[in-house]
Amino acid sequence: MKQHNVCGEWNGMTTLLAEDASPLMATLVIRPWPDPVIDVLGHDPRSAYVERFWLGILGPSTTWLLRLLAAELEAAPDGCELDVAETASTLGLGTRGGRHSPFMRALVRCCRFDLAEVRADGSVGVRRRVPPLNRRQLLRLPPSLQEAHRQWQEATLHVPADEQQLRRCRRLALSLVELGEDREVAEDQLLRWRFPPALAREAAAWAWDRHFSPPDAA
Repeated sequence: MKQHNVCGEWNGMTTLLAEDASPLMATLVIRPWPDPVIDVLGHDPRSAYVERFWLGILGPSTTWLLRLLAAELEAAPDGCELDVAETASTLGLGTRGGRHSPFMRALVRCCRFDLAEVRADGSVGVRRRVPPLNRRQLLRLPPSLQEAHRQWQEATLHVPADEQQLRRCRRLALSLVELGEDREVAEDQLLRWRFPPALAREAAAWAWDRHFSPPDAA
């Protein structure tokens, strides 16, 4: 996985949280960072996979930040503006030290692992899904977790192909709906990605119902 050289990442950040600025006045604009591959193959930051296997790579602060940002983007699919001090406090992180604070170090760590990016307008693009670990990252885990990951991969391979295709199609459809597409547009896009018509129709309807169902009915 590509990793960022973050020496220049702070160009946009300094306008959000300058060294001498009051953290209480600083805000962070986050936007979704869609990816047609990772959105299908990746894992929700709040999933058991991320908690079990990515935690040792990212560290707890960055993992919890990703979980919080995923929840914020789920509530506001087009993006939103966060109060830095309030968000940091929610995670138990400090903001003293400006761009070198624990909160901002967690944010730049997201960028290092290609899970977020600072954009030219000062906003931060955040991935809605976290990719599977690559081989180099797996080797950083303790042997017990490496074995657990191997067993997880084997179990995934035993899922029938039809079920895997259904899951992929539904995940893509849900990503499209969450990004603001209506059901018909989502279905058309699935067809362009060469999913069978019946499956595209079912997945688009499923995603639409899931996205707009009341939380207690989901």
